[in-house]
Amino acid sequence: MKQTFKNFSCRMALSVAAVTCFSSMSHAAPLLTNGVFKVGLEATYPPFESYDSNKNIVGLDPDFAALIAKDLNAKPQLIDTKFTSLILGLGKKYDAVISGLYVTPERLKQADAIPYAMTGASIIALKNSNILPKTENDLCGVKVGLQQGTAWVASLKKHSEAYCIKNGKPAIQVMEFPTAPEVSQALMSRNVSAQLEIAPAAKILVEKSRGRLVVSSSRLVYPLPLGIYVTKGNTALVSAIKSSLAKAKANGQYSALIKKYNLEPVH
Repeated sequence: MKQTFKNFSCRMALSVAAVTCFSSMSHAAPLLTNGVFKVGLEATYPPFESYDSNKNIVGLDPDFAALIAKDLNAKPQLIDTKFTSLILGLGKKYDAVISGLYVTPERLKQADAIPYAMTGASIIALKNSNILPKTENDLCGVKVGLQQGTAWVASLKKHSEAYCIKNGKPAIQVMEFPTAPEVSQALMSRNVSAQLEIAPAAKILVEKSRGRLVVSSSRLVYPLPLGIYVTKGNTALVSAIKSSLAKAKANGQYSALIKKYNLEPVH
């Protein structure tokens, strides 16, 4: 009886230890490398992310990465990756993607997302051009340049079918380029007649053009939330990031970042 009780006590002790261990693990965010929050981004996209003169990656997304990493008791590690490969590297090369990516149904089939800001696209055109589109309806028959892999590629093709062609107008000609600056170069070289770019980045591109480009649109095009993407089913990391954003909203850090980068908050 004593031996049986002892065995029972041992089993109970082990069970309690296991439950305690499981409980603590369920509230922790599993990272690929302990103490390091690895974030994938494409660093040619100011003000979201770009290299400064000291070759450091700076911008909105690095700021959010640092904020979340601190809350995870980890150091942020930013990994510069081609835009079209960002989602594919989740859970392999990095823990999360924070790179100005819209939350779209297509991307949600591949990964989970936590919205962290709201924005939309602006249309950029040559300042002295006779093509100065104000809305997406004005893009019928226009050769439009976009960064490869953006959500607007499908949106413009859909709009071309549903609006332009349906109303007897010429189709929108969509041309994709590896990076946003390359689209701007194509626009200034007149290889395209308009560029669709996320509003904060569009402002930077226009400023860097030395007066050659303008934002021609009169309102945001295709407004959507931006998302922090993580591996599908990684509920622990999703919860940790949501908790971090909630704390940042409560202490004012979130509002400061949103205001700094001219975005709209998510609620």
